[in-house]
Amino acid sequence: MNFAAVYHRSTPDMCYSPDGNEIVINIRTDRDVDAVYLVHEDPFIHELNRKSEWYGRRERMSLSRELRYQVIYTLKVRPEYKRLMYYFELEADGRTYCLYENKLCEKSEANDTSKQFFKYAWLNPSDIIAPPKWVGDTVWYQIMPDRFCRHHDAPQDEKFRVWGDLSNPQWYDCYGGTLRGITERLDYLKDIGISGIYMTPIFQSNSSHKYNTFDYTKVDSDFGTEDDLRELVREAHSRGIRIMLDAVFNHCGHKFPPLLDVCEKGRASRYFDWFFINSDDFMKEEFTTADGRFYSFSFWAPMPKLNTNNPEVVKYFSDLCCYWAREWDIDGIRFDVGDEVSHSFIRKVHEKVRAIKPEIYLLGEIWVDSLNWLYGDEYDAVMNYPFSGCVNDYWKNTKLTAQDFVYAMNACHSLYPEQVNRAMLNFLDTHDTPRAAESCRNLDVLLQKLVVLTTMTGAPCLYYGTEIAMKGKRDPYNRTPMPWDEIERGGHDEFIGKIRALLKMRRENPELRENDIKYHLDSDNPRLLSYTKGGSIEVIVNAGKKAVDIDCGGEVLFSNLLSGGRLQRNGAAVIRKNKEGIKIYKILCQ
Repeated sequence: MNFAAVYHRSTPDMCYSPDGNEIVINIRTDRDVDAVYLVHEDPFIHELNRKSEWYGRRERMSLSRELRYQVIYTLKVRPEYKRLMYYFELEADGRTYCLYENKLCEKSEANDTSKQFFKYAWLNPSDIIAPPKWVGDTVWYQIMPDRFCRHHDAPQDEKFRVWGDLSNPQWYDCYGGTLRGITERLDYLKDIGISGIYMTPIFQSNSSHKYNTFDYTKVDSDFGTEDDLRELVREAHSRGIRIMLDAVFNHCGHKFPPLLDVCEKGRASRYFDWFFINSDDFMKEEFTTADGRFYSFSFWAPMPKLNTNNPEVVKYFSDLCCYWAREWDIDGIRFDVGDEVSHSFIRKVHEKVRAIKPEIYLLGEIWVDSLNWLYGDEYDAVMNYPFSGCVNDYWKNTKLTAQDFVYAMNACHSLYPEQVNRAMLNFLDTHDTPRAAESCRNLDVLLQKLVVLTTMTGAPCLYYGTEIAMKGKRDPYNRTPMPWDEIERGGHDEFIGKIRALLKMRRENPELRENDIKYHLDSDNPRLLSYTKGGSIEVIVNAGKKAVDIDCGGEVLFSNLLSGGRLQRNGAAVIRKNKEGIKIYKILCQ
């Protein structure tokens, strides 16, 4: 047995409670292990029964996920007394091995007194990681307000480009989209099936994107007024659509009043410690901060980094979030550059804003493994960049097989507890990446990706314009204005209809939103991606080079390029079947 491949630690990815009653135990091993058993009981069972030593029940674990180089075994335990002591027994090479917290050894060598058991001390309700349950049922739609829609009677202003004019676009262009414009398009979004809007920053700034905030207390006048925001939230809620704001607390813009005070008074400013200033000549005019005179976002001097360790900074921004929740009734906050603000800052924001609105959704923008922020007292979830990488890579690199996809997606799903996976923000593209349609050969391929997006665990998010297959590689081309004239002329009706059908399918079939998934492989069609959700809904995506015959027995919930049981290249189908009707090639566990 490969000892180096065996791993368990009592962290929330490997030992957690999804509901306050059960405990999920995961262990990673090599494929050379024949069976894994969990030996578990209450830590004090021996004292209750007047035994001299602790003992446990031996229960076989299930192979739950296959990774590229390891496998994961899982068991759910329901401890009678709300606490658990445990260790593992692994069978391989005709021998039995024991994994304790402090060692891995043959069972025959495990009888000395130095072994240390794993322990889940107590199922405290306040310690259970519990993202808002509504999030997993939500379909988000990301909007850049400047580029989405100008309201119908918006006054003309020379500082805005003509809507839709894409001649020689620049990153600094402003087109004049407004909050009232978003409100006017709520029925359009509701009709598609959108149930949540995530807006990029809306506060006072001199840019189109507003990530260089000058005043966090004022809605940017280009977008409208605070009353316009209140109206947007009210009208969205009346249609069952939630609103999430973007919070840029890692850095500010160069005209943020506390920063201006520091520029005027230097070290005498009461706000000096609100920033990371390392030199008295920090005001010199250089666009980058590579010289270290102060810290900034991505070396950009106009975006100085805020000191979120400072209690005054913590109070300022946590009070601000409470105002948004209390006065504007927003439903979520997305934290820009969420891995650079301090953990203590997010914990305080979490504590204070949850006291105002217990079901508010706190989302971190983190591009990598984010477990350190997802223990339940900071973010509820993060933007799922590993997910989008897995999906986009599969269609970008045609050498990848369905087996490769399974390994990559299982790796994504093994990072966090199941309740966190359900709250993750899944997407194909954002304002920071090339548009999803840009890398797709045709609309059929884009639909294949969207089928995967809408049938996986997590909250799917469409970047504005994805429903009409807008293209664009990088800023400013991935941030062009919505072509409302084309939409209203019916030029995109067919593709919008496909999106509407996909989102309706997800909304009406709760199995698609849950964690239960089993993959199937076809050795004759290595790029035929097939998986079952909830034991009864089969998703089939043909990313191979030839058409394949599939079993269409049952209710076809969605299809593209499917005819007479033959799924064409670039086709996709979602079919509800009886369990015995699902065509199984080889089951790969979740």
